[in-house]
Amino acid sequence: MALRRLGWTVTSDAKVNDRIVRMAQETAGRTLRSAKWRADLTAGMLAAWPADPAKRAPDEWDAVREAVPGGQFLPGSVIKSRTRQIAAFARKYGRLPVDVFELEAAPRMARMLLLSACDGQQATIECGDEAGRALLRLQLPTRPDPQSYRDWTWVACPISLPPTLPANSVLHLPTLRMNGGRVRVDLAYTHAVPLAQRTGHTVALGVDWGLNTLLSAGAVQLHDDGRITALGSGGMFRAAGVLAKQHRLRRLSECLHAKADHYQQLTGGNTAHPLSAKHQALTHEIRHVSNRRSNLNGSLAWAAARWSVD
Repeated sequence: MALRRLGWTVTSDAKVNDRIVRMAQETAGRTLRSAKWRADLTAGMLAAWPADPAKRAPDEWDAVREAVPGGQFLPGSVIKSRTRQIAAFARKYGRLPVDVFELEAAPRMARMLLLSACDGQQATIECGDEAGRALLRLQLPTRPDPQSYRDWTWVACPISLPPTLPANSVLHLPTLRMNGGRVRVDLAYTHAVPLAQRTGHTVALGVDWGLNTLLSAGAVQLHDDGRITALGSGGMFRAAGVLAKQHRLRRLSECLHAKADHYQQLTGGNTAHPLSAKHQALTHEIRHVSNRRSNLNGSLAWAAARWSVD
């Protein structure tokens, strides 16, 4: 709605209804909000650039948090990663970037349908007759270039619900996205949760995280005579194999970064240097290892979350 008030319109040769335009505008709005946040972050960090990017002094940390909007709540890892990105640009071009648009490439738009931006005239969802099933109905074109509203028709898409979904949940319109040649559904739902009482509890659950076991949990019960007994032997989420692979990838990434920095010093940013091709190959390998580490961390976090829910 904000984009409409600004007068930003979308033109296309295909005939689409107003709800499709809303989804496109919502996707563009999210991308613009993300770009605005990165632009403010980069501008604040450039305004408070430290004398030594590899090691900020305490007063330099305070200065950068004051320069960045909401910097007092910003994790330090975000500031460090953005500092490394700006420092890499400075080593390559011999100067600091002007803004985020010089530092980063243009953002890519995700291939997804934000059905939450629509209403019942475009899509509806309801629980199916069978448990663990839902039915999504939405309007889709019958040809690649629909020329009129007659080229649109209603399509029914059955959805399998996860077993962790409460039975009395209210389903909301999902987001559809492509992944590996298949359509994935990011489904949101709401369900009523009873109000928790501060007193009167007789069973307590404690969860803690550690280096070796990652997550461990145990339950205890309070009896009428004041005794506290443990319920069972507790549980632990062990991920030794995944953590070992994570540490191996971290050491590999550090080694590749050291080699890439050495080649950068030898070439001096000259693309015609004989070692420039090796530096480019190392840069590609570093990006590949970073993607593997990100995927591994996401899988580990997801597995730990599922374990804690179960």
